Amino acid sequence: MVAITPGNILRHELIGLQMKISASSDPTLVGMKGTVIDETKKMLFVHDGDRSRMFTKGISTFRFRLPDGKLVLVDGKYIVGSPENRLKMRARSW
Repeated sequence: MVAITPGNILRHELIGLQMKISASSDPTLVGMKGTVIDETKKMLFVHDGDRSRMFTKGISTFRFRLPDGKLVLVDGKYIVGSPENRLKMRARSW
């Protein structure tokens, strides 16, 4: 299995990663954080310790913490799409 890196995060599994919303067109979402527990074409499902929340991918910029501790900013519009198709697509280098 290929380790997740800043260069391949767009083509990698996001479930299990820690995330925080660093920017959004909805200002009430900025600062929300938790662990990604599921993903659909347009949504990330995140557990914040107390409850689960749903966030629309396309309107936010996410900061993911990789298993090695590195932080990566990802514009949500680049991860819109069903996870299984996103894993197969060819993406530009991040």
